[in-house]
Amino acid sequence: MVDLFAWILSFFILMGVLGILLFQIMCLADLEMDFINPYDSASRINKAVFPEFVTQGSLCLVHLVSGHWLLFLFCLPYSFYNFRLYTRKQHLVDVTEIFNQLPWEKKIRIYKLVYLAFLFILSMFWMIWSLVEHD
Repeated sequence: MVDLFAWILSFFILMGVLGILLFQIMCLADLEMDFINPYDSASRINKAVFPEFVTQGSLCLVHLVSGHWLLFLFCLPYSFYNFRLYTRKQHLVDVTEIFNQLPWEKKIRIYKLVYLAFLFILSMFWMIWSLVEHD
């Protein structure tokens, strides 16, 4: 029962990270299409960066505590990348340089989205596998 709770918690945390990341991509797409000004877009993205880091770190921690070692190892590079960005103070989007960095910022977030989609598929596979194995 504890394993099922860990999988459900992992699922909801992963969906939260995906939602935050999709929000950031939508803000960048709105800026690219000129639906929003750079200041509002940068402030919305910057408000979502720290919750993304915390949520991804908690996902990594849930996998570590619950004993899902393989998924913990798959979550570790993304958490390390976020930690590296935070320690180098490169995690926030600059309002004055947002148009110059727009393709790069979109590319980074799309890579993160693909990585999280892979992690989601892997997580669903292991969740179903563990539920079938226990029954």
